Amino acid sequence: MVLMKDKRYYVYILASKSRTLYVGVTGSLMARTLQHKSRQAGFTQRYHIDRLVYFESFRYVNNAIARETEIKAWRREKKVALIAANNPTWEDLAEDWGKPVAMRTSDSSGLGARSE
Repeated sequence: MVLMKDKRYYVYILASKSRTLYVGVTGSLMARTLQHKSRQAGFTQRYHIDRLVYFESFRYVNNAIARETEIKAWRREKKVALIAANNPTWEDLAEDWGKPVAMRTSDSSGLGARSE
């Protein structure tokens, strides 16, 4: 029996270093965030908005779209408060996405493979 992972949808907020905000919805958070980071999208390209500062996950696309619409209608102060409550230092939650991963070698802790 093969179990399929449930499809997820995401509402996300990106920010520039000067904290210009962009709210979006996607079915692939990593792919969409990497598009923004590579400056492939109009508004985010123009304003250098490439830092993922907040996201929410949904099972149903209609719920994600409704939440995106709700957040987009908010005043800036309310969006900033949402980000600050979950990510007070506005760290880029996707800072390392798309970067090569270095393989670690075993250390001397004895947890690695042994050769005899």
